[in-house]
Amino acid sequence: MSGNEYHCPKVCKNTCNSLNEALRKETAAVKFYEDALEGCNQPEIKNFITEIAEARRAEILKIIQKLNEIHARGQIVDGVISSFNR
Repeated sequence: MSGNEYHCPKVCKNTCNSLNEALRKETAAVKFYEDALEGCNQPEIKNFITEIAEARRAEILKIIQKLNEIHARGQIVDGVISSFNR
């Protein structure tokens, strides 16, 4: 998905949408690796795929943390802006 396929009205310039798309793709990758594990019977390969899936899960957590930071910052900015509109 290119940056032009979605538009965000907020100041963050599509960052949230970009991170949501990254989150979706990382989650799909973890699902792919989990499905691959089901058909694997070699311990070395299973361990390798498990390590990859765990690394992706760690990336998912980082994306979620960043999204939470952006949302919290946005709420603060929205509050400040609304205080000037009174």
